[in-house]
Amino acid sequence: MLQLINAVDQLGELDNTLVIYVVGDNGASAEGGLTGSVNELQVFNAVPENLQQLLAAYDDLGSPKTFNHFPAAWAWAVNTPFQWTKQIASHFGGTRNPLVISWGANIKDQGSIRSQFHHVIDITPTILEVAGITVPKEVNGVKQQPIEGTSLAYTFNNPNASSHRETQYFEMLGNRAIYDEGWVAAARHGRLPWERTVKGSFDTDEWELYNIAEDFSEANNLAKKNPEKLEKLQKLFLKEAKKHNVLPLDDRIAERFDVKIRPSLTRGRTTFTYYPGTVGIPEGSAPNLKNRSFTITANVEVPENGAEGVILTQGGRFAGWSFFLEDGKPTYIYNYANTARYTIQSPEKLPSGKSTIRFNFDYDGGVGAGGIGKLFINDQQVAEGRVDKTIAYRLALDETFDVGRDTGTPVVDTYQVPFNFTGNLQQVSLELK
Repeated sequence: MLQLINAVDQLGELDNTLVIYVVGDNGASAEGGLTGSVNELQVFNAVPENLQQLLAAYDDLGSPKTFNHFPAAWAWAVNTPFQWTKQIASHFGGTRNPLVISWGANIKDQGSIRSQFHHVIDITPTILEVAGITVPKEVNGVKQQPIEGTSLAYTFNNPNASSHRETQYFEMLGNRAIYDEGWVAAARHGRLPWERTVKGSFDTDEWELYNIAEDFSEANNLAKKNPEKLEKLQKLFLKEAKKHNVLPLDDRIAERFDVKIRPSLTRGRTTFTYYPGTVGIPEGSAPNLKNRSFTITANVEVPENGAEGVILTQGGRFAGWSFFLEDGKPTYIYNYANTARYTIQSPEKLPSGKSTIRFNFDYDGGVGAGGIGKLFINDQQVAEGRVDKTIAYRLALDETFDVGRDTGTPVVDTYQVPFNFTGNLQQVSLELK
C-alpha cells in the first residue's frame, strides 16, 4: 500500500487520487478451533487433528510447510473489545473493521476520526459521487438493480455530521443483526465458528439489544429492560431481510461451502478436454472429482531420452492429487489433507514415441470414501492400488487445477514445482462417472 501511494505521489497525482483502505474483511477468525490447526483444509473437511500432530509441526508454524490457523481464544483476544469473531455477523467482533480514506488536500483535517455508522456497501456510492458518475438505469438494454449503499463523502469535511446510513441488516449462516439509528438487535445462531453442526433453531435463538450510541462495544444487553424496542427491531430485521433477499434463513454449512453450488461452466458436464498451458483454474471452475468415479486419459509423446513432469494436478501440499511422470513412470498420488498419501505407480517407463496413459478411479460410494485406482499404458493395465480416504468437501482454497505443470505447491515433495512436462503433452481428457 505504501509503495503504491508513493508511486502515485511521484506522479504528482496524490491530491487527485482517492485511496480507500478497509482493514480486513471480517473479524479475526476462530475457525482454528480451541487448539488451532496446522492445516486449515483439515478443519473444512472435518479431518481430526490430534495434539501430537500439532506439536510435531511446531517448528514449521508460519512456514510454507503449514497452513496454520491460531486457536479461537486468540481470535477473541484480537477482536477486543468486541464480542465474538468471524462468521458471527450478529456481533461487532465478526463485522467491525477500521476504514482509512485519503484524498490529498480534498480532505482538510487529515488524520482525524469519523464516527458515523457505515457499511462496506457504501464504498461504491462514495467512489461514484467523488468521480461524478451517474449510475445508469439500464446497460445494453438490461435493467440494473439499484445500488443500495449510501455515500460517505459527506463526512470528508464535516466530521460531526449526522450519519446518512440509518439502517443496516447483517446475516451470515443464521447469525443476524439489525442496526437502526444507534441501536442494534442481535441474535447469534446455535453454532460456534469451528463446529459443523447447528445446535438449536431460529425460533429458539436469544435476541440481544444494545444502544451503541452509548455502548459502542455491545457490553450492556438491554433486551430485558427494553422489550418494546427489541420487538420493533426484530420486525425491522424481517422487513430488511425480505427486501434484500435474505429470506429464507439458511444455516447449512457443508452444503453452502461446497463449490458445486456456484455458477460454473462445468455444471452438468461429464466430459472435458484440456491442453498444455491451461493453468490456474480454481476448484469451483474445474471438474469436480470428489465423491465419484472418474477417468483421466492423456495423449503424450516421449522423446528418445525420456520425459518427466506433471500431466494434470489439483491442490497441493495440504490436500490434492497429481498425475505425472516420475523418472518416466506414470504416477498418481493422492494427498489426503497432508495426513496420508497414496501412490499408484507404473513399474515400467513409458516407451519413446506416442502413448496413451489412463488412470481409472472406481469410487466406493458415499462421502469422503476411498476407491481403487488403476493405471494403463496403451490400454494395458500396469499398476493398481487403493486410496483409503478422499477429501469430501473442499480440495483447495488457494491452489488450482493445472495442465502440464504445477503452479502451486506439490502434493508430494519428490518433485519441485513447476515440474513442467518435458515431453509433448498433446491433450488430457476427463470423464466423470
